[in-house]
Amino acid sequence: MSRRLNNNTLSGPFPSASANLSQLVFLDLSYNNLSGPVPGSLARTFNIVGNPLICGTNNAERDCYGTAPMPPYNLNSSLPPAIMSKSHKFAIAFGTAIGCIGLLVLAAGFLFWWRHRRNRQVLFDVDDQHMENVSLGNVKRFQFRELQSATGNFSSKNILGKGGFGYVYRGQFPDGTLVAVKRLKDGNAAGGEAQFQTEVEMISLALHRNLLRLYGFCMTATERLLVYPYMSNGSVASRLKGKPPLDWVTRKRIALGAGRGLLYLHEQCDPKIIHRDVKAANILLDDCCEAIVGDFGLAKLLDHRDSHVTTAVRGTVGHIAPEYLSTGQSSEKTDVFGFGILLLELVTGQTALEFGKTANQKGAMLDWVKKTHQEKKLDVLVDQGLRGGYDKMELEEMVRVALLCTQYLPGHRPKMSEVVRMLEAGEGLAERWEASHSQSQSADSHEFKAVELSGPR
Repeated sequence: MSRRLNNNTLSGPFPSASANLSQLVFLDLSYNNLSGPVPGSLARTFNIVGNPLICGTNNAERDCYGTAPMPPYNLNSSLPPAIMSKSHKFAIAFGTAIGCIGLLVLAAGFLFWWRHRRNRQVLFDVDDQHMENVSLGNVKRFQFRELQSATGNFSSKNILGKGGFGYVYRGQFPDGTLVAVKRLKDGNAAGGEAQFQTEVEMISLALHRNLLRLYGFCMTATERLLVYPYMSNGSVASRLKGKPPLDWVTRKRIALGAGRGLLYLHEQCDPKIIHRDVKAANILLDDCCEAIVGDFGLAKLLDHRDSHVTTAVRGTVGHIAPEYLSTGQSSEKTDVFGFGILLLELVTGQTALEFGKTANQKGAMLDWVKKTHQEKKLDVLVDQGLRGGYDKMELEEMVRVALLCTQYLPGHRPKMSEVVRMLEAGEGLAERWEASHSQSQSADSHEFKAVELSGPR
């Protein structure tokens, strides 16, 4: 607050009440006619020049204006200037130190975040454009990074198996769902995007209790992946090697389940699907050891290049039908041949690929079984791990069905519907078996006549 009362012709004693105005900052009473003593406590800045009774010739002019002395400090309310200066310096130093520590913490946090983000980006290095979560028919389209994360970046520790179509990895989603992720080899060559989606949708429509259901898929510019439910009991091939051995009843149930799955693909699915790689390794077992046919439709899925004609031979040594191997043309009877070899694998407890490791096994599995069966040595033929725990009549029937399925000429092999009926109740087995012997004798006769007519070379 300030007061300017100069040049107002004021007279009389100097107002003592002005000393009580604590909020008064500036007071100007110059050039008046005031008298009397000036209070000791006046405004911080004041001017009383020009009052002859106060600022006469005996008073120094500097006493009539200027700055009044500051009031003394109260020890109870504030610190002396020296201590105040030290406290101020300490506060500045302390604040600076805290600020530096804070900056260091922020820098460390930023570095940790950047490295974590960089590590995550290593996983997501595949072109994942247009990979939104959408459904195609009965299946879900996954993002590539979801499958990378579920499989531990396709860690070798999570490999469940390797086949002609690529590696299979065990995966687990954040909600705990276990899956098997098949990473198709040559994914960037597995047909165009539209063709791949068409084949995936076709596979997804094949729904049967003995077929492996397609759970989802993933497609990028360089990758093709298929996602299936995880089968805790593995494949028939792995269980045949494991301990304890599969009992006879379970083996019969596996044979019948696998047959029903193939029957659905051949005769009840539209369009029909040719498996082309029927073997023990592609028959999976669910929690109840029911047979689940896997890998169906994959051969066709990977055969689409520049042509719609299927000529590439896909299959496993020991399971490939003769006509498929020689011409590259597959049919339902190609799968029937592979199914016959599967039955022999269930009977002998060995896979066709590993057959011949024991001393009494010569040549291919099929040739050895034919010879052993003709010699009526079923006890040599059957898996020794069963320790006699099987029905000899049922064993004889299964071997006969297997031999009918593996006849050389595809036209002589039964359809899967006939195979399933023979396995279920032996329906038509005897008639088929007799007919096969007649066909075999006729073929031998034709072969003998052809050699006789050709004469010596």
